Amino acid sequence: MRRSIDDYPFDPRDYPPRFEEDELTPISWAVAVSDDYDDAQPRIVLTVEEVGRPGEGLVGHLSPEIARRLRVAIRDGLREIGEDPGP
Repeated sequence: MRRSIDDYPFDPRDYPPRFEEDELTPISWAVAVSDDYDDAQPRIVLTVEEVGRPGEGLVGHLSPEIARRLRVAIRDGLREIGEDPGP
């Protein structure tokens, strides 16, 4: 089983104002779930690709524990910059 959850295609408006093009890499990301492994355990699949280089990105196959750790890190990062991390 493989199921897409969400994806985000890069938008040039994501760049901060007055950035140097050679300093930032435009990326797109996708999140899916899959249980296509020998142990049949479902995992979160996180794909991050540089725009214009399809198939050359990084794909993480995250256990539920690691996915939760990433979620907490993003929540903490949002709090650190004064943003509401949401539910």
